[in-house]
Amino acid sequence: MNTNTMYRKRLNFTLVLLLLNCTLFAQQKLISTEFVTGSFTLASTKDTAPVIVDSSDFEGVLLAADNFIKDIERVTAKSSSKRYNVEKIGSIIIGTIGKNRFIDNLIEEGNLDVNSIRNSWEAFKIQQINGNLIIAGSDKRGTIYGVYTLSEAMGVSPWYWWADVPIAKASELYVTEKMYVNPGPKVQYRGIFINDEAPALSGWAEEKFGGFNHQFYAHVFELILRLKGNYLWPAMWGKSFNDDDPQNPILADKYGIVMGTSHHEPLMRAQSEWKKYGSGEWNYNTNAKKLQEFWKTGIERMGAQESIVTVGMRGDGDEPMTEGTAISLLETIVNEQRKIIASVTQKPAEETPQLWALYKEVQDYYDQGMRVPEDITLLLADDNWGNIRKLPPLDEGNRKGGYGIYYHFDYVGGPRSYKWLNTTQISRVYEQMSLAYAYNAQKIWLVNVGDIKPMEYPTSFFLDYAWNPEAFTLSDLKAYPQKWATGQFGVTYSAEIAELLQTYSTLASRRKPELLDSETYSLDNFEEADTILKEYADLEDLALAIQQKLPETHQAAYYQLVLFPIQALANLNRMYIASAKNKRYAEQGRLSTADYGKQVEEYFEKDKKLTEKYHQLNDSKWNHMMSQTHIGYTYWQQPEENTMPSIASIIIPEAGSLGVSSAGSTDFFPEKDTLNILAFDKYHSQQTITLFNRGKKQIIYNVKNLPEWLSISSKKGALTKDLQLTLKLKKDKIPNAKTAAEFTISQGNSNTILHVVYEPIIVETAGHLEYNGIVSNPATAFTTQTGWELIPDLGVLNSAIRPIHKFSKDINPKNTVITYDFTVKKDFEGNLEFLLSPTLDFLNQGGLEFSYSLDNDEIKTLNLEKDGLQDWDEALRTNRNRIKTSLRLKAGKHTLNVYGKDPGIVLQHIVLQASSNKQESYLVPPESLVIEK
Repeated sequence: MNTNTMYRKRLNFTLVLLLLNCTLFAQQKLISTEFVTGSFTLASTKDTAPVIVDSSDFEGVLLAADNFIKDIERVTAKSSSKRYNVEKIGSIIIGTIGKNRFIDNLIEEGNLDVNSIRNSWEAFKIQQINGNLIIAGSDKRGTIYGVYTLSEAMGVSPWYWWADVPIAKASELYVTEKMYVNPGPKVQYRGIFINDEAPALSGWAEEKFGGFNHQFYAHVFELILRLKGNYLWPAMWGKSFNDDDPQNPILADKYGIVMGTSHHEPLMRAQSEWKKYGSGEWNYNTNAKKLQEFWKTGIERMGAQESIVTVGMRGDGDEPMTEGTAISLLETIVNEQRKIIASVTQKPAEETPQLWALYKEVQDYYDQGMRVPEDITLLLADDNWGNIRKLPPLDEGNRKGGYGIYYHFDYVGGPRSYKWLNTTQISRVYEQMSLAYAYNAQKIWLVNVGDIKPMEYPTSFFLDYAWNPEAFTLSDLKAYPQKWATGQFGVTYSAEIAELLQTYSTLASRRKPELLDSETYSLDNFEEADTILKEYADLEDLALAIQQKLPETHQAAYYQLVLFPIQALANLNRMYIASAKNKRYAEQGRLSTADYGKQVEEYFEKDKKLTEKYHQLNDSKWNHMMSQTHIGYTYWQQPEENTMPSIASIIIPEAGSLGVSSAGSTDFFPEKDTLNILAFDKYHSQQTITLFNRGKKQIIYNVKNLPEWLSISSKKGALTKDLQLTLKLKKDKIPNAKTAAEFTISQGNSNTILHVVYEPIIVETAGHLEYNGIVSNPATAFTTQTGWELIPDLGVLNSAIRPIHKFSKDINPKNTVITYDFTVKKDFEGNLEFLLSPTLDFLNQGGLEFSYSLDNDEIKTLNLEKDGLQDWDEALRTNRNRIKTSLRLKAGKHTLNVYGKDPGIVLQHIVLQASSNKQESYLVPPESLVIEK
């Protein structure tokens, strides 16, 4: 028998994924720092290649060329130059087809074939021709992306300014490929929404730039383009992109950024502008004329600047419209808005890109039958927590305006605002957005990134994935953390930094920091709280070890992107667990109560110091950026200031007295005279008990009448505060039958009785073995499977599987089934619980479904919506859905089959828990031991 806690099949399954053909990241290596025969010289020890542009090209292309020249200098410390004529061989010619005479001449002469990119959206080609390097774009942004592709290949991260990412120096740079073609993105509009920007980003922008003006946005525009995005919803908390600085929209158009306004700001007018210029109520029934005038000004101001116009209407301040709002009225509003668009632009409304955001209650209007013209993009949304609410029906055909997705990494609202740190697993983004793409939501992908920082990592992933979801495999997903770490810090420690990023993301995703408190994790069961502390300690130790190895040039970026979030979240968890122990130990009368109260104070102060260190980086470049409050929430909205948890204090008597507690129970002596120790068996050969002093003076304890089949780490000794004792089975004294015994621990005349039991395993075993009435089985620890795929690094314990097929019509019990073997040691009565990612009914069918059977008996169907244990707010708080069903089993081996029925089912864990076992925890019980057949 093999008692490893993971099947070889699970390992093999993962290895198969890692060996899949990686198509996205297997690009040509464009740049070398050493000469390769046939390569083009960007920079040698003597010289740099000049950059050739055409003055009639787009301003955004000329700006990108300027940045490219700066990038060469950032890497090589050598200056290049921008020229408007080709004066020598060895030049870099940057231009857009039809806008650059050098490019057009090459095409006309037959030297440059652009059939692979001509008339494509944002495509580009990099090619060596007659000794020159050509970067040719199908359009403005295609050229810009070609330029920044080379910049990134040279080692200039898109985050070089926004996160102080170091640039590796090289004296020579060579383009090694004769030709590189990128046919353009699969998702047409890919962008970010700067939102919920106070107090952090707003305070920073005000200090550094005087507000959200064009100096600020120049950095935003460049970042978006370097990330190969093209679309922006600007900051809007009391801000107006167009009105606050009239240069903002002009600069956006120069750079090549497509502008929009948020889901509740129609016709390019910010909500704050209504407060400044509007007259009367924000109510179309009573104030239609004023609203029409207001909106008309927005379209007039837009002019020819590339934009996507939001249509529709919500209530004032991003609230729902009045209850009972008639669908016909909303349809009238959209029609009147389109008349304004047509009138001002002097062209049919359908020639101006528009979107209607089905956000919150607006989706209900759509579900009740409201429709808008076919050319308007329907922007579907998640639930503000990363769970997509609705996807397009497959039978609708090709809708001219298509569909998009509005996603969230940040949110203000119930059940709790979350703005402080990144808490998003990129694997969840992949899982949800891969479904969106499969269901033809491919027109717009937009993500709410809050303050931009500290969402650098998931923002990169979102935009990288949006470029070509079709070419992105599960092995690419697994490789992404290291790919990204390499792009920021180089290859030397990229594997370790990738581990830090991924592990942090998993720990942070379990519960938003704003939702943590002293009651989150169990002090009593499964060593949960102490396990959390160890996980964070191990993570922080690795992060600090890597920090010590990195050069000074990397320190600021490493602190921002890796170390600060790890230390900040580790510290927060320590504070709340110390608070939990402080309160519990006060109830038990422990002398150590005050120690944990002091820890709470120390961790609260450390939180301030970590923030201060962040704000002092690079001569206070990022002052204010981490000023978001995150401690002391009492309801959904953020507190005005961080508030330390309350500290329990008790009066400790002079005379010492004994207290005893045992793992797995809230009982303690002297409240209870008899304590039960968790059962022993051949696979659970040790248990712990804790002795604690309830007075100031030291005491002496004695262990008496210990059964001969047990040993204890100390039978007698002095006790000052707390002491953990370990009980172990003696291998040569293990009983042959079930055996119960009692022993005592005494101090003076005070005695506590401890009940112990040995339970032999008398049934044939296979699979996960029940212990103490629990079988805990990660979804990835299966016996056999057909039609499921493992999504790496997803779920509260990095265990997640989903059906390979993405459409219900393709899924059936024969092609999508996964089998789990398990053993219960005695007759079992209790519950079978499935823990799943909190996927919503995006098919609008009354709930997504899957099925199961036990021992190949009747197949039973479960519905995520109808059979879930929690209301949706609780599912969001815990980041999982729970479905529980009762069952009875005979002692022995059993088989559980889980069958696919709908897509979107992401199974993370399976737990069987006997009714007799009352242990509760936030996560799940540790994985049960595996007994292989």
